[in-house]
Amino acid sequence: MRVAEVQISPWDKPKYYEIGDLNLEKGERVVVKADQGLDIGCVVGFADMEADAVREEKKEAAIVLEAQSEETVATEAVKTEEESSDIKPIVRKMTHHDLEKMVSSEEKKKAMEICISAKEKLDLPMKIIDVHFSFDGSRITFAFIADGRVDFRELVKELTRHFNRTIRLQQIGIRDEAKVMGDYGHCGKQLCCKKFLKNFKSITSEMAELQQCSHRGSERISGVCGRLMCCLAYEEEGYEVLLKKLPPIETKVNVDGKRGKVVGHHVLKQSVDVEFADEGGERGTIVEVDINRNKK
Repeated sequence: MRVAEVQISPWDKPKYYEIGDLNLEKGERVVVKADQGLDIGCVVGFADMEADAVREEKKEAAIVLEAQSEETVATEAVKTEEESSDIKPIVRKMTHHDLEKMVSSEEKKKAMEICISAKEKLDLPMKIIDVHFSFDGSRITFAFIADGRVDFRELVKELTRHFNRTIRLQQIGIRDEAKVMGDYGHCGKQLCCKKFLKNFKSITSEMAELQQCSHRGSERISGVCGRLMCCLAYEEEGYEVLLKKLPPIETKVNVDGKRGKVVGHHVLKQSVDVEFADEGGERGTIVEVDINRNKK
């Protein structure tokens, strides 16, 4: 079955939708039958899914929904229906008429101001990041970040009374905030998460150590979100391949007839630091040795 990956809001993970007979291209806006009514999203990719893959996708979606329901604070206050894990269809391509019906940026800005004002009135430890109006107008979702769990039941009640619609508050991560807001990284280019990254990969300190940049300090290898930069994952596989060609640390080696010990790596240069002990057995000279020197 041919499916499309559609992203409805910038902080949400793209979901699969059935294409049917539509001829779609990446980047097109479409009207989809979402979990709670019609919504508009952007096509970010395509996939061919067999029957087994479709069942697995439904199973994973159900697991995610179950985990979310367990972690959600104030579930009684959030007016949502039970979300289905079925892969839903794309209704049509977005038309000019659909565009005219979409909520304007002015209305979104006003909704943000109302939510922020209500949040401050209740003195809640959270930061409102973005707002999304469903296309059919039945639901408003506010995205926020917070250091921990927040009991937002009173805020939901206040917003429900004001907007007279279903209100949903969704907590997102600090990296999602950077993806929504956008900025420029140390490289001078637009943030990868804003420009093309669809899913966040777990970035670890081991990646920085492998690429020999952990010594630069956390500020040099952290993005504007304060987390380790996503680009550390881009060359991880290449570094792993190159590292396997080097002898491990503490390995005893012979270099031009002298016995030494490997004490350091230069992965990209494909060289190692070899320590040669002096005659008294004490630590002696350290020399950088190119492992490919005899092949040149």
